[in-house]
Amino acid sequence: MNYTQTLEYIESLGISSRPGLERISRILGLMGNPQEGMNFIHVAGTNGKGSFCAMTESILRAAGYKTGLYISPHIMRLNERMSVKGSEISDDELADIATFVRQLSDRLEDRLTEFEFKTAAAFEYFRRCGCDVVVLEVGMGGRLDATNVITSPVLSVITGVSLDHMSYIGDTIEKIAHEKAGIIKPGYPVFWGGKNKAAARVIAAQAAELGSPYHTADYSKLDNVRCTLTGADFDFGEYKNLHINLLGLYQPINAAGVLEAIPVLRGRGFVIPVEAVRRGLASTVWPARFELLSADPVIIYDGSHNPEAIEAATRSIRALLGGKYERVNILTGVMRDKDYATMAGLLSGIARKVFVVTANYRRALPADEYAEVFRRRGVQAYPYDVLDAGIRAAYEDSEAAGVPLVILGSFYLYADVKEALGL
Repeated sequence: MNYTQTLEYIESLGISSRPGLERISRILGLMGNPQEGMNFIHVAGTNGKGSFCAMTESILRAAGYKTGLYISPHIMRLNERMSVKGSEISDDELADIATFVRQLSDRLEDRLTEFEFKTAAAFEYFRRCGCDVVVLEVGMGGRLDATNVITSPVLSVITGVSLDHMSYIGDTIEKIAHEKAGIIKPGYPVFWGGKNKAAARVIAAQAAELGSPYHTADYSKLDNVRCTLTGADFDFGEYKNLHINLLGLYQPINAAGVLEAIPVLRGRGFVIPVEAVRRGLASTVWPARFELLSADPVIIYDGSHNPEAIEAATRSIRALLGGKYERVNILTGVMRDKDYATMAGLLSGIARKVFVVTANYRRALPADEYAEVFRRRGVQAYPYDVLDAGIRAAYEDSEAAGVPLVILGSFYLYADVKEALGL
């Protein structure tokens, strides 16, 4: 297959979630189990796991390691999901590996899911590249996620637990925590970065049962935090005047979790100098997470798509924009299976106007349904079924009124927004 054929084939696999490790285990067995013998940092969590992965990979790369990074979802192109030393897989490499995987997967009676195919391809890519360490992000949940075929992680990480994907992984904090705790392996350390006490009890109990060293974050060491539209500076314990280019009040907290995990990695044999920590944090790039797309006019994109993340985004909006603007314009579109009513309630407190679009995705909630939720809360809301028209309307109104435009609710709008606005 060439690159175009590769994308068409992967899309043909469909996006339905069929949790279980049987199919991924079979295909990896046919491939010679490329995941075996590699060092993995396995990262789960409702929110913050992507930022944790990006910062951790950047620090390890700054320390001189040949790093691999596997993330989901991608926001512009499929290649983003797998990268080595900060560079995403090339089109030709992806096509070659996908052809290899497909030839073997065609032998299976039970067809791979789209995510399983991508995960298998990523393992093969990292094997071919000879990575020293791979930072591996869980797709959803943990226990039955395709990434959970690894058996001896350097470190398992659970960044936090809140309500999301409830139809798939449970409708209570405890049930969701149980699924995420499924990535803990007997005897291998786990790092818990969350604050929810009910979730912590579940994860600590699982670690104890498996004899896995259990580490937690002490966020009281985070101090002197200064956030602006150019990034954040902060102190954390012995580290003074650290800088990240990532925006949002929550990113210094995410960075603090990474800093707490560094001693655990050092204890596992990784040599990570203090200067590598500084350089790695400062050079971390993580798009679509409270990203400033334009300074004039102010346009911010945040992929928050559940109530906890939306609440964190609204706090950042108030802190970074509230001194100058009483309210902001919102451009949003969400998936039908999200708790969009609660999300709308949170956004209503900061919204001047809301421009609602139907995201270009199969699970998208129709714009008119979501707009009506805002209207019932007394917010001016305008639905657009044509994505480009909604984006342009939101931009033009924001520019004319001289107010910021904040885009959130899904990662699946990012590419369309950048294309429509020429950013």
